[in-house]
Amino acid sequence: MFRIDNRGVYQAQALEELPWFEHGFGTRSSRDWPPGDTAVANLRQIHSDNVLVAERAGCIGEGDALITNRPGVRLSIRTADCLPILIADPANRAIAAIHAGWRGTILGIVPKTVSAMQERFGSRQEDLVVVVGPGIANCCFEVGPEVAVQFSDYFPEREDLLSGRAKIDLVETTRRQLGRNGGATGQFFASGLCTVCHSNLLHSYRRDREAAGRMVSVIGIR
Repeated sequence: MFRIDNRGVYQAQALEELPWFEHGFGTRSSRDWPPGDTAVANLRQIHSDNVLVAERAGCIGEGDALITNRPGVRLSIRTADCLPILIADPANRAIAAIHAGWRGTILGIVPKTVSAMQERFGSRQEDLVVVVGPGIANCCFEVGPEVAVQFSDYFPEREDLLSGRAKIDLVETTRRQLGRNGGATGQFFASGLCTVCHSNLLHSYRRDREAAGRMVSVIGIR
């Protein structure tokens, strides 16, 4: 489902099968990524629910999600524990790149990005391919009660979220958010790689603090 290429970049089979898209999830061993001759759009990431439209390369502004349907514009986000999420709409040839930490997840950054794609490009959620790259997994993401309780609405079966420390699964939270109100995503894939656990391959701020680097994830329309 995922493979790492000779540049040290993870790629998802589901997106590789769409010949008009290009993508990759960077790792700490990535070389020439994004390629030096590639112009990318990026953001000043602020752990928000701001979704911006990218019509050009360069810094688009403050926010945590970019969308476009313009060929040649590559979207990029940087992570080191937060989830890098890439979305492709094969029907309308539109794309999104999302930086989703726990704050952005609680604010609904992913469903809001899908809504923005629907409004701007006519996308339908059931047509989308949603791919989640390496990020902190529930095995290592333990939070205090003030954070845990904010996830209780998505996990009504978990009483432990109402008091005390708890472990949070951001990928499953995202999956449940997209499934609300009868929503169905065409394809949803997650790498399953925990940034904290894989110290030889992935950067992690929780593990390495200020010494942590950042990994770049990119998606573009050819």
